[in-house]
Amino acid sequence: MSLDIKGEYIQEMIITFRAMIFTQNSVINFSSFVFVFFFIFLVLNFIYTESNQHLVKNIVFAQTLDNLTLSALIKQGSPYYGNLSAPLVVVDFSDFQCHLCKRYVDNTEQQINSSYIQPDKAVYVFKHLPNRGFDSKNASLAAQCTNDQGKFWEFHKILYANQGPIDSGWVNTENLKKFVLQLPNINITEFNSCFDTKKYESFIDKDIALANSLGFTETPSFIIMSSDGSIIEKIQGPKPFPIFKTVIDTLEKQNTTKN
Repeated sequence: MSLDIKGEYIQEMIITFRAMIFTQNSVINFSSFVFVFFFIFLVLNFIYTESNQHLVKNIVFAQTLDNLTLSALIKQGSPYYGNLSAPLVVVDFSDFQCHLCKRYVDNTEQQINSSYIQPDKAVYVFKHLPNRGFDSKNASLAAQCTNDQGKFWEFHKILYANQGPIDSGWVNTENLKKFVLQLPNINITEFNSCFDTKKYESFIDKDIALANSLGFTETPSFIIMSSDGSIIEKIQGPKPFPIFKTVIDTLEKQNTTKN
């Protein structure tokens, strides 16, 4: 509700309650006056609180945009594929236990890859948002450790191919280490050292904080943006490819005009 609409609403309420306060002889009904005064106080307090929350959200989002560029994401160590010279970026916030994420990976991501990543129109970046179950963060820790050896996307494929029910044990520590052994030429000693010490826990916590600052609570969620972060759009949920196509094509035109 905008402030203008809220103002009109309060004016209407005051007119209505003025009729309740005064009798036909213009004698003030004290109880009614107290009730109206208290009611208006609550409404004004609500408007003030909501307006300030909206302002804070905008400030947080603006600060996020200032720091959200492709170069910053890569420097942080975020897994990616595609040409880093591409003008656009698709940022995927996902959970390896998320069934909707698997559906997206099996379908829409393939279309995005062939239509935009392969032709060097966009680069694809992965961010962790492990919020589906207790074992989700464990899977994220393991996946990020495989990125040290250039094996993230192979492990990403293995996890989604073997996805089981949430917190059924399919991504417990033992099974994750078994999945890692399927990666060709993996240095298992290096992986175990990384995974057992939870080397990337703070990294994943920062991914979660970024997702929260963007208002993302469901997986998968996405950012489509220019590589310098000056243009950005959000997509929440496993939307079909035509939705992504519309957003990406629009940003591509905006980015071309801007440059």
